[in-house]
Amino acid sequence: MKLDQVFGIHAVTTLLNRDPERVKRLFIVQGRVDPKVEKILTLANETGVHVESISKHRLDERVDGVHQGVLAEAKPLPTLGDKELFKLLDEGEQIPLLLVLDGVTDPHNLGACLRTADAAGVAAVIAPRDKSAPLNATVMKVACGAADAVPYFQVTNLSRTLNQLQERGIWVVGTAGEAQGSIYQTDLTGPLALVMGAEGKGMRRLTREQCDLLINIPMAGEVSSLNVSVATGVTLFEIVRQRSS
Repeated sequence: MKLDQVFGIHAVTTLLNRDPERVKRLFIVQGRVDPKVEKILTLANETGVHVESISKHRLDERVDGVHQGVLAEAKPLPTLGDKELFKLLDEGEQIPLLLVLDGVTDPHNLGACLRTADAAGVAAVIAPRDKSAPLNATVMKVACGAADAVPYFQVTNLSRTLNQLQERGIWVVGTAGEAQGSIYQTDLTGPLALVMGAEGKGMRRLTREQCDLLINIPMAGEVSSLNVSVATGVTLFEIVRQRSS
């Protein structure tokens, strides 16, 4: 079985807090002693995770990214699809807030979206199985632990899944620059699935047609659009503001 790489202080700490059973081996760079590493070592000791000391050179060879002196090799996260998504929704008691990413293929953007989704209290992130970024090491590093905290569902047919959400009373709202109403003029307090389009191309036609409503983020300057992870953050926290007011 190929193991996932989870590296970086925040990502590894969250993994040990939330799902230590996944961790097969934990590497700590030789000579690093500070409170953050001490916390990781304490968690590893409490959960029975084997720790190996490793030179910075060998750790650099193992990891393609900024590891901050810490690397966990872990069993892969389970693949979640439609069945698991609707089980989660049927068991939930709160007004659902979902994030749908239509074709976000850049792992840095996916990681940033997961991190923002966690901060905003999103119950699940949904993406099509094809033409979407997988949960790889880069995603987990950028997400700073959110990849373990927010379920990521990759569905076979996104348009069909959106229709099934609508049948459950969840409002599907897409973002598009040409939309008439803005995020600040729209009531976003009910059960909601927020749909964000891919980098550059936006939502696909079938996804757009499935939305109940399209909204935009007002742009005051020369730039006509925002990076998908930034736009996700702006919109999600407007939803949070409306729900808490």
